[in-house]
Amino acid sequence: MNRLHTLILVLSILLAGSGSVRASETAWNIATVAGSGQGGDLPNSSRLQATEVAVDQPFGAECGPDGALYVTSVGQHRVLRVDLESGQITSVAGTGRAGFSGDGGPATEAALNEPYEVRFDHTGHYMYFVEMKNHLVRRVDLHTGVISTIAGAPEEGLAGDGGYAANARFKQPHSIAVDADGRLYVADIGNHRIRAIDPVNGMIRTIVGTGEKKLPVDGKMAAGSPILGPRALHVVGRTMWIALREGNSIWRIDMDTGRIHHVAGSGKQGYSGDGGPLKEATFNGPKGIAATADGVLFVVDTENQVIRRIDTAAGAISTIAGRGPRSRGFAVDRGAALDAEFDRPHGIGIGPDGSLYLGDTKNHRVRRIFVD
Repeated sequence: MNRLHTLILVLSILLAGSGSVRASETAWNIATVAGSGQGGDLPNSSRLQATEVAVDQPFGAECGPDGALYVTSVGQHRVLRVDLESGQITSVAGTGRAGFSGDGGPATEAALNEPYEVRFDHTGHYMYFVEMKNHLVRRVDLHTGVISTIAGAPEEGLAGDGGYAANARFKQPHSIAVDADGRLYVADIGNHRIRAIDPVNGMIRTIVGTGEKKLPVDGKMAAGSPILGPRALHVVGRTMWIALREGNSIWRIDMDTGRIHHVAGSGKQGYSGDGGPLKEATFNGPKGIAATADGVLFVVDTENQVIRRIDTAAGAISTIAGRGPRSRGFAVDRGAALDAEFDRPHGIGIGPDGSLYLGDTKNHRVRRIFVD
């Protein structure tokens, strides 16, 4: 065996034993698009540059039908809009104070309580967001700016299946998703269920989850199956992608067959498996997920302080941003994403150009991850 072959063998052994194979150092870059790194509320001004003001604990990040970026600011109890061309930021829902009020009036005058994720219907008519501490889902008419509650009430519980969503009760809902037909899905994490709201008749039902704190069985019908801590949802076409926080794994529901399938993660807590079989990888409290039409997933592996990419067609998983669980903090802006540090990131969205937008929560920043 010559020296070159020996070197290749040694490197392969080291990589196999490391538990994590990092993607190319030059593949993905990172930059802040909103947030100064400080907590607090927005100043009273009409012309604010997004990177110069507080964005307090951003969670959800989603590009809207107008091309702007919408962010849920948990610490400010607001939904924010960032104009990606001008860099200006405005509040589109919430007053900056925690509470529950404002239905039937302007969304900017309504009190919210920890909005977690924001989504849009495919007509561009409505903006939806879930309020974890108010245990409900609200809707803003983008033409009039009027806000209303469409599901739940500011009290936790479990009720409503088979009836109107307005009479339903949730327990700490975290994520929402909207399909092409306008059907709304809610990750009712405290009740260990995912629930669907029909846009035509306003009725609500559970599509997966029994309240049992256990993982489903791969390939079984979703209805009647348990699900453990459904934290993040994303619907593309006829597939729902799910990240389980307590379940430390990724699943999907085939909306045509109604069956639930195991995608990635062993269910055990850890940080390993990049470059290996998807179902043997380990996660630690994943709290965000976004998917492309061809089945590429981006998972916010929150407690590991990294973003991971899963190519479901190729069966490949890799880390594309972050240094790993021992590097919680803030490092690198306008540089290689693999050299960056995060502090408990949460929601993630995909922009029209393929850029990723991430709520880097405890760093009080929204960051863009992109291929240059």
